[in-house]
Amino acid sequence: MSLLSVQDMKTDIGQYAVLHGVSFEVPEGGVFVLLGRNGAGKTTTLRSIMGLWTPSPGSVVFNGQDITRMHTADIARKGIAYVPENMGIFGTLTVDENLILATESGRFDKARLARIHELFPALERFRDKQAWSLSGGQKQMLSVARAIIEPRALILIDEPTKGLAPSIVGAMAEAFREIAQTTTILLVEQNFNFARSLGRDMAVIDDGRVVHAGSMEAFAADTALQDKHLGLSA
Repeated sequence: MSLLSVQDMKTDIGQYAVLHGVSFEVPEGGVFVLLGRNGAGKTTTLRSIMGLWTPSPGSVVFNGQDITRMHTADIARKGIAYVPENMGIFGTLTVDENLILATESGRFDKARLARIHELFPALERFRDKQAWSLSGGQKQMLSVARAIIEPRALILIDEPTKGLAPSIVGAMAEAFREIAQTTTILLVEQNFNFARSLGRDMAVIDDGRVVHAGSMEAFAADTALQDKHLGLSA
């Protein structure tokens, strides 16, 4: 059974139809990557899964339960976290305060906090700094850390490498590999080299529809298919 099953998801934003019947299956474990050009519908797909926009018709089934029309807070309580493209951190709060705000109890689990500091050492060094003062890469690390401060079965992550230096991208890839050992990641990414280094399974969205799905290994080996769906040669 898939951990997440998205079937015929259609989402309108105002008067615009953005998704026209998106369907894919995310198996449990590892990293599943959604690829596609700008404006293809990738972010809308994540937001629809998370209940920020409601697909109609269509269904989203998580861990065997239909979550299609649940409120976002209830979806989060089921074990899904969302790391938006804009990172979603609070600039005037410290690193620790941002993490505490993401906990259910209002206090840290020491073991989980220690694990986060292993993954992202900068967050331990700057734990008393206000989030606005962090670098772009450190802000992204904080955003991901907020998503895993509580146990999660699935994390939706939108464009985590956008605007980051190559050295930070490499560190982020290592952290994602570690996280994926225990938590499934659904990753939206336009940096194909980053995506191919992490993804086990993948799907390509174009004009609000899934136009290709399969293993990342097979897709990465087929340059003609990449050029057809992503225009990588351009």
